[in-house]
Amino acid sequence: MDDGTIRETVDESSPADWSDQSSVRHDTYVNDDSPYRICFVCSGNICRSPMAEAVMARLVDQAGLSSLVGVDSTGTGDWHIGERADRRAVAALAARGYDGATHRAKQFDPQWFRERDLVIGLDRGHLRTLRSWAANAEERGRIHLLRSFDPAVGPDAGHTLDVPDPYYDGPAAFDAVLDQIEAGCAGLLDHVRAALSARPGGRLDLTDGSARATAGAGADPDD
Repeated sequence: MDDGTIRETVDESSPADWSDQSSVRHDTYVNDDSPYRICFVCSGNICRSPMAEAVMARLVDQAGLSSLVGVDSTGTGDWHIGERADRRAVAALAARGYDGATHRAKQFDPQWFRERDLVIGLDRGHLRTLRSWAANAEERGRIHLLRSFDPAVGPDAGHTLDVPDPYYDGPAAFDAVLDQIEAGCAGLLDHVRAALSARPGGRLDLTDGSARATAGAGADPDD
């Protein structure tokens, strides 16, 4: 990948190399003064995307970024609007200390592209649907697959970029999906840190153990 952009296609191409953030093109921001907004999208918003929302929200909180990053989730379909997350998803989350009990499903509204910095699909079907809803190239550029942020997923690793739907399987499938989501979200957090640092007029200050935007700070000498 020569242009530094995130790479996702409907085949099983390799993701960007997230170990070198200097080569990654950061997102077109909704508003440099607003929170960085991430929306996870699956099919019905009761299994995969609420699990990703719960995982990412905790990572953001642990990183001290809660005031700078907003996280939510939706579905491409309207089948489960207003419903709780699948009980197996809630149980898998609870077993690892996440809280999915308050989730209520909703459907993605294409108008929300303008309010989100990243729209993260869980599989290539979601990617295709979201791209078909995007009004222009800028909106399409905000759409990515979660596993493209996982540094362990490479061109020779034999992995698909899909997080499989566990709905028709048992608890073990939900645990396996959660493994993939945790790995993807960890890489996504690295991307978000870099994107926040790259916002014009500010970078992250972590000197006191929390994260905040520091206006007017220049690049590190080693960058």
